[in-house]
Amino acid sequence: MALPWKLHGDGKTVGVSDVVAPDERMTWPRTIGIGAQHVVAMFGATFLVPILTGFPPSTTLLFSGIGTLLFLLITRNKLPSYLGSSFAFIAPITAATATAGMGSALFGIVVVGALLAIVGVIVQLTGTGWIDALMPPVVAGAIVALIGFNLAPAARDNFDKAPLTALITLLAVILCTVIFRGILGRLSIFLGVIVGYIAAVLFGQVDFSSVADAAWFGLPEFNSPDNPFTNPAVLGVLPAFLPVVLVLIAENVGHIKGVAQMTDPSVNKQTGRALMADGLATVLAGFGGGSATTTYGENIGVMAATRIYSTAAYWVAGIVAIALGLSPKVGAVINTIPPGVLGGVTTALYGLIGIIGVKIWLDNKVDFSRPVNQFTAATALIIGIANFTFSIGTLTFNGIALGTIAAIVIYHLMNWVGRLRGTL
Repeated sequence: MALPWKLHGDGKTVGVSDVVAPDERMTWPRTIGIGAQHVVAMFGATFLVPILTGFPPSTTLLFSGIGTLLFLLITRNKLPSYLGSSFAFIAPITAATATAGMGSALFGIVVVGALLAIVGVIVQLTGTGWIDALMPPVVAGAIVALIGFNLAPAARDNFDKAPLTALITLLAVILCTVIFRGILGRLSIFLGVIVGYIAAVLFGQVDFSSVADAAWFGLPEFNSPDNPFTNPAVLGVLPAFLPVVLVLIAENVGHIKGVAQMTDPSVNKQTGRALMADGLATVLAGFGGGSATTTYGENIGVMAATRIYSTAAYWVAGIVAIALGLSPKVGAVINTIPPGVLGGVTTALYGLIGIIGVKIWLDNKVDFSRPVNQFTAATALIIGIANFTFSIGTLTFNGIALGTIAAIVIYHLMNWVGRLRGTL
């Protein structure tokens, strides 16, 4: 069977004004090299999520690779993207695991994935107009921002466990961003972790005993979600997870628009399929014990830097991720990363998640002289950052859930009343 990619030019060079389209490829050695870059780009963030949430890193790597290949199949090789671990799930997973165990967190992941897949079906049939109406930029930005800022206490707690190591890691992340150009500059989080890890080793903060005992090849640790019919208590974690659906929608739509702008506007037609694929990949990960997935901005950055949007490179990246997931030794090494390194990197990383929300406001020129926008963003951020909670029976709504609800309700309520009163 013929492979679906045609060679771009001579397959060896990309002209100054050229773009390698999704259905094109370079020579296979070059394609494999680009795929390796995508693995490096996704690796730092993808392994951090399971480390921060207590999930097995090898399992997460395995399902991120499987999810990426599934994504490419469902989008018919027309949308280049890597599905890595979603940071939007960190707060609800942490809360659910602490109160009801890992099984409850996996149940929340499965539900979010199923809802996202359903949204994808709806978008495929109706288009994205209703998403823009429900979540205008001021609302979408507020939701993304409050998720990042809600995690600030977790970063502080890890930072306090080894302040010097954390400070070295944080400085490495910041300096690598401005010292290096191109792809290395985009990998500042990954490089910062490496520098911090070396410092932690020198300070005697890393325990390698589990690495020596781990096999080079083997299946990772699998876990399954709790059954809500036999354990109804897991339903109490859902309010914390449901707002993440909106974040995943915003991330996917934003990334697709970015790829379409650089390649072909027809890529936007894959939005529904992309949401379905990400949803199904998240469901699959949840059933196996891996972290939930989302399309990765890090890999969008690699494509922007190389101007190579070939989906062939993502098949390479997905296969490599699966291979890494089948090495318990790799997972054991990742698990040795100490709290100080995590504290340093997440101080920057969680803040960057929040700033992405602010960037949504800036990119869309949100007018904050309008009271509607002021109150929507201000109220949602305070609720999220302070982590307001509200309980009804066994259901508990945390700051992310309440902040998301507040952003949507306040925006639409104020607009509705304002139109009735003629005060807008």
